[in-house]
Amino acid sequence: MIGFLKPAPHVKRLPPQQVGRRYAHLRWQILEATFIGYSFFYLVRNNLSPVAKEVSEAVGYSRGEIGDFLAITAISYGVGKFLMGSLSDRSNPRYFMPLGLLLTAACNFAFGSITDYSLHLVLWGLNGLFQGMGWPPCGRSLGHWYSVKERGSIFAVWNIAHNVGGGLAGVIAAESLRAFGWQFAFYVPGVLAVLCALYLLWLLRDTPQSEGLPPIEEHRPSATSGAATYDAGHESELSTRDLFLKYILPNKWLWIFALANFFVYIARYSMLDWGPTYLKEVKGADISEGGYSTLVLEFAGIPSTLLMGWLSDRMQGRRGLISLLCMIPIFAAFVGIMYSPADMLWLDMTLLGVIGFFVYPPVMLLGVAGIDLTSKKAAGTAAGFIGLFGYLGRTVQGKVLGVVSEQHDWHAAFQLILLATVTGMILLALTVRVKPKE
Repeated sequence: MIGFLKPAPHVKRLPPQQVGRRYAHLRWQILEATFIGYSFFYLVRNNLSPVAKEVSEAVGYSRGEIGDFLAITAISYGVGKFLMGSLSDRSNPRYFMPLGLLLTAACNFAFGSITDYSLHLVLWGLNGLFQGMGWPPCGRSLGHWYSVKERGSIFAVWNIAHNVGGGLAGVIAAESLRAFGWQFAFYVPGVLAVLCALYLLWLLRDTPQSEGLPPIEEHRPSATSGAATYDAGHESELSTRDLFLKYILPNKWLWIFALANFFVYIARYSMLDWGPTYLKEVKGADISEGGYSTLVLEFAGIPSTLLMGWLSDRMQGRRGLISLLCMIPIFAAFVGIMYSPADMLWLDMTLLGVIGFFVYPPVMLLGVAGIDLTSKKAAGTAAGFIGLFGYLGRTVQGKVLGVVSEQHDWHAAFQLILLATVTGMILLALTVRVKPKE
């Protein structure tokens, strides 16, 4: 591990009278920094899809080639999430996360400066790989600063970062393109990402012990069932091999949640990646309406994520059950978009809102389930593993839906989305009784 990325060492414990106030302050600070930081990762990841039609016209790309960009960033992001998840478990998030943001900003600056297909493909693949440095350190940080019985509610609040970042990404990219040209759909988010990296360096911290505080199991024994058996060995850093062989490979429920996440992400990203293009080609939307369609989809998930996170805690951590129930209205909304009239854009926007409202709770809960089912020292690896399968799903839909809609029609593409949604429901049905690991 590069020296400056190594986990911060434990320091001398603060006096007991200072612990409560300092812990409360830093818990909020960690939540705030990871929330804002992850939101900004979206600005430099989801900025191509909302302007894909305009970029393809300006540079001369086919829909299949745009699909290549969506696919390469999805698979590289999924691989990056898994690989970087293992690294993040052995790194200091204060430096690991901002480094990733700076690297992905650099890819955006370069992407906007050239028009070569091969170089664009390489850059967007690298962008996806560096994007994998966003979520795992957040999972590591929150796993160290919040107890098991708080996670549903805390991750529900944190998960709104997906919606804020994803919604603003479309608007910022579309309006930057409309005002200055397609290159600025990448330049403007890149500048914002650099500023956010500096903010993260200022606010992020590593573990409670590195700040002179007790581990969360000791600080909040009433909120975690594992307090009675906690010992210092729980804090030992493990190798990548040990993390995977001990906590990931033999965990059957982790595999089932990961497979379910594959299909949930097809439902999620089908409209994020192709929704703006579909609305422009079939429903007559303009560039701004296409950009705002992602805002509608993303922001609709904010209240439901809070509600379902709280509800999953009240239901003894049954994340799979809540996720299954959410998939039913998602299926119905896709059917509605398939058959809605071309001159009723407001109806399509409403149905996109329904999809956003119900798809983001499973996105959040499946990630939390992975952390529930393993050690907190493997939280980043588990999060990255489930995220890998999610972005494999995004990879498949990014390429397949582009080709199917171009060679056949959008109706055929929607039939594939419905098939993926049903498959996800079947897998989630297997997990309805699964609860967090004690």
